[in-house]
Amino acid sequence: MDGEIRDASVCLHAPNDFVANWVRDRLAAVICEAAAAVLGLTPDAVSLVVRSANTAPVPRIVSPVETAARPQPEQGMLISPEYPEPKWRFSFEDFVVGPSNEMAYAAAKGLCADLADAGTLFVSAGSGLGKTHLVQAVGKCLSEGKMGTRHKISYLTAEEFASCFVIALKARDVEGFKARLRQSDVLLLEDVHFLQNKGKMQEEALSLIKSLQSKGSRLVLTSSFAPRELHHMDCQLVSLCCAGLLAHMASPTLETRRCILREKARAHQALLPEPVSELLATRITSNVRQLESCLNNLIFMARLLNRQICLEMALEMIGQYAEAHNGLDMAAIIRLVCDSFKLSEAQLASRSRRSEYVQARNTVYYLARKHTQLSLQDIGDLFHRRHSSVIKGISSLEREMQRESTLGRQLAHTVALVERNAGV
Repeated sequence: MDGEIRDASVCLHAPNDFVANWVRDRLAAVICEAAAAVLGLTPDAVSLVVRSANTAPVPRIVSPVETAARPQPEQGMLISPEYPEPKWRFSFEDFVVGPSNEMAYAAAKGLCADLADAGTLFVSAGSGLGKTHLVQAVGKCLSEGKMGTRHKISYLTAEEFASCFVIALKARDVEGFKARLRQSDVLLLEDVHFLQNKGKMQEEALSLIKSLQSKGSRLVLTSSFAPRELHHMDCQLVSLCCAGLLAHMASPTLETRRCILREKARAHQALLPEPVSELLATRITSNVRQLESCLNNLIFMARLLNRQICLEMALEMIGQYAEAHNGLDMAAIIRLVCDSFKLSEAQLASRSRRSEYVQARNTVYYLARKHTQLSLQDIGDLFHRRHSSVIKGISSLEREMQRESTLGRQLAHTVALVERNAGV
């Protein structure tokens, strides 16, 4: 939390309604006393504003008289009736499904319908690929009771979890904070990688997740990193995160990007010419958020100028969004790997299962995944393979390198040589 003093008032900023409710219930009297002693302000001059990405700022008066007068929430109540539940901006209906995210989508739907054997879902994906959309879709579905039962839902980021814990620690009310979250039927916790290198916060998260899993609550956890990449996280916490379903969301394929543009244009009741759609889909490849933002700005510009969306307008707009390409693109990777393995590009792309061909292809898959924005499907398409073959190839290469066998050391040396030759 932060705040500001303006004129004859104090305005505190809370990241969400959960924090605002907690501060008002527990700290109102202390805050108003301090404001009176230091600034000479009356209680009604102290306010609390919820600054959330999901809602417009909503002011709340922080008054010890009002707080004392109204009934205190029951032990474990997640959201006070006086405050609105989270504003769910996204749903399953407006989530565009493609090869890059279909597993995560199906797992989230299954968790909502109690079809999944496990009650925990861990979704990993890069920034802007739809993690928040999927999590909010789960929250919206369960909060509306679409599957037959309404649930107590706790939705916050790992950073907000840490902030709430610090506030509770300072107010000497850690047990009250824990009790609220442990009453949740559903915990939606985003960006768990934020807890890396934060030992005490990891302990609290571990305790919370254990408690919720033991009583059968459902959990959806998201991160920009796969569990195996959380190197500075307690191994037991990582193990609990992996206790259920794991789903990775990759960059969308070209066809998925086209579908996203069509759906968003339809939602905005905008006519998007095919050449413009193709331009956006081929130039903005790895970030759905940027793709949608570019389209939104294009629609806004067209309406502001009272013109139809055209290719010239799109070219002007896309210059602000088109992604920079690093020095190791797919063509360079193929060329350098072929040089290293002394193969031709035709041999690399052949159906042959000779060992050196397979190792070379796996090296290309690995480097393309690491250094380009191509999705697994896009990489597979270049070699007429399924994306599952690409995953298998990358996993095989990583496993061999981790073993530090003779072959593993040779492959690691080849990867490092390709990267060095490309100036990466």
